[in-house]
Amino acid sequence: MTALLEVSGLTRRYGGLVAVSDLNVDVGAGEILGVIGPNGAGKTTAINLMSGVVRPSSGRVVFDGADVTGLAPHRMVQRGLVRTQQATAVYPGHTVRENALRGAYTTGFPGPVHAFLGTSRARRMRIAADERIERLLELLGLTDVADSVADALPYGLQKTLGLVIALAASPRLVMLDEPVAGLSAEEADHVRDAILRIRAQGISVLVVDHNMRFMSGLCDRVLVLHHGQELALGRPQDVLANPAVIEAYLGRGHGNS
Repeated sequence: MTALLEVSGLTRRYGGLVAVSDLNVDVGAGEILGVIGPNGAGKTTAINLMSGVVRPSSGRVVFDGADVTGLAPHRMVQRGLVRTQQATAVYPGHTVRENALRGAYTTGFPGPVHAFLGTSRARRMRIAADERIERLLELLGLTDVADSVADALPYGLQKTLGLVIALAASPRLVMLDEPVAGLSAEEADHVRDAILRIRAQGISVLVVDHNMRFMSGLCDRVLVLHHGQELALGRPQDVLANPAVIEAYLGRGHGNS
């Protein structure tokens, strides 16, 4: 499998605290890689480093063959690497469709002058954005609520809208930070199915979450972080049966039972 994202020696220090230490991992083209670990394991810090939100103390991030270490998040988006946040972030009082356009304009805004004057360039870009949004709303099952006010939707649908906003930027890799946190089992299944449909479009996914049922039914491989370091990496069924992983989650003694 060809690596789309390659991370080598990635480290982040905060004074005497090492949040992530010498992390080496890759995400293949069309792969879903899961990242799990106990609270404080460094999961969010790791994806912040990979996506440009935080600059690493050392190490390299290579995306699509180019060194993007420390590149600003908006530059990462322009290159095709997009991440979502843990909390939903919809614009209140605006429709699902209007919210989705936010993502489309992160990589395709015509410029303030063109937008203000309504030039042919602005009209072409708006038509292309509208068409992309309609395809994404259909792909992720939000067509029926496209004209609904986004912040009035159930939380699970707001999470799915977050995926639409990210995909509207036409990424090659999407990083999802706890996409099913706070969701019911049924809502989590809806988000899982949406992510699988994303992968079917040829988009790679890196997903961080605590929900083991969700992760084991979704990911091709799972990386376990513990104290900012790799504890295990492999197929979900192998990783979740690893005694060291069981001990990290449940405490000493469980790994030998």
